[in-house]
Amino acid sequence: MSAVLLILATLAVGYYNGANDVSKAIATLVGSGVTRYRTAVIWGSLWTFVGAITAVFVSTGLVAAFSGKGILTKIPSGHGLLLSTAIGALGWIWFATRTGMPVSTTHALTGALVGAGFAAVGWSGISGSYLLMKFALPLVAGPILSTAIVFLVYPVVQRGLAKWQNYCVCVQQPAVPVLADGSALTTTSPSKIVGGSTECCESTPVTVAGVTVADSLHWLSAGATAFARGLNDAPKVLGIGIVAAAGLSISLPMAFLAVAVAMTAGSLFRGMEVTDTLAQKVTKMEPLEGLSANLVTAGLVIFASHLALPVSTTHVSSGAIIGLGLKRDARAIQWKTVREMVIAWIVTLPVAALVAALAYLILNTLS
Repeated sequence: MSAVLLILATLAVGYYNGANDVSKAIATLVGSGVTRYRTAVIWGSLWTFVGAITAVFVSTGLVAAFSGKGILTKIPSGHGLLLSTAIGALGWIWFATRTGMPVSTTHALTGALVGAGFAAVGWSGISGSYLLMKFALPLVAGPILSTAIVFLVYPVVQRGLAKWQNYCVCVQQPAVPVLADGSALTTTSPSKIVGGSTECCESTPVTVAGVTVADSLHWLSAGATAFARGLNDAPKVLGIGIVAAAGLSISLPMAFLAVAVAMTAGSLFRGMEVTDTLAQKVTKMEPLEGLSANLVTAGLVIFASHLALPVSTTHVSSGAIIGLGLKRDARAIQWKTVREMVIAWIVTLPVAALVAALAYLILNTLS
């Protein structure tokens, strides 16, 4: 019974991870006016699923890190520790999502794991050096690096793509000949590219689609960021349920698939609340700025996933967006929102730790 509860709690964490974290990939699409919320959420959800599935081949090292191995010198028997960890992380991520605040699932899971571990084995059973090197340093370095790197990436993107920003590729539906009896003559060429300029898109009446090159690259960068997020987050979420999954004879690929579905469902059904905060309430963005932020976020998170380092997509993406505002003018940033975000980041660790510790004590009393 406890194994089933742990699996359900793991999937719930995956669901709210999707709800809170999909915004980090798609906020720039909405904030820079490239598309609407619902379309962006669907796009981010799709690539989150692909990234989470791909994690089974790339990021399995993170599974062990979030199952308690390394952080705790001795893991108690049973499922109480990891179930408490799930409860601690879930409680905070649920609250943050309801209030539209972007928080870090990685932070929440880390705090909850430490809190439950303290309740189970005390401070002596927690490896401080492992926690510092494998968790604290990557989490702190992520937003600092993204804020700095976006200053270097944006000028390159602007210089390389500025002339393409309004360049439009048009797809024209050719006229279909009509026979004497009124039937249309079939054709094997249903469409063709008729031009590559803004004038083409504005003047050709039979154009069925016109997409700027810069916007197309922005879409791809958002997809890459969502992919990177799924790649880095799915194994963290699965880590708290991997023991229960093994006990129920659930294979690793099937376990990743279940987490991927939960994350995607959360993205689709609850992904708009936090997206609004990052898209509209931090700083204004131009399309090339949003593209730059996504390139930085995707690059850092994929690199960290390859090294099995648990960076926070929330912190990396937010750091890149804040960096855009600093690049333009510090007065362009809505510092009240940034301050609220930072406070939420700071309290994530202790709140998740406290809830997890209390959950462990209650579960231990009931068992």
